[in-house]
Amino acid sequence: MKKFLIITRQAGNLSRLAEGLSDNNANEIIWADSVTAAHAAAAGIDLIIIDEKVDGQPGLDIAKDMIRVNAMANLALVSGLSPEEFHEASEGLGIMAQLPPCPDVKDAEQLLNALTSLS
Repeated sequence: MKKFLIITRQAGNLSRLAEGLSDNNANEIIWADSVTAAHAAAAGIDLIIIDEKVDGQPGLDIAKDMIRVNAMANLALVSGLSPEEFHEASEGLGIMAQLPPCPDVKDAEQLLNALTSLS
């Protein structure tokens, strides 16, 4: 079983992604609606998914913070930037994937495949 931490204040926007990641309850989804709550839940997490903005902080800043909290977790970030802009902004952070705003089950499948190929 994999453990996924989703950091967002707007769970509805990421609910279809979470549905796909749960894989018929084979994986555990943990929701955090603040960066503080994410810190408390970050231990033992396989993948941290960060919304574009939480608590007024850009997702990229939260990603930098979460790397310090759990350096072993993979990261995925919701971002409306073009792939080129995203790559430039996130270079060196080790972010596994960029997700579109309101990601869906197809995006979850791609994340699961990428995570499987890394392990």
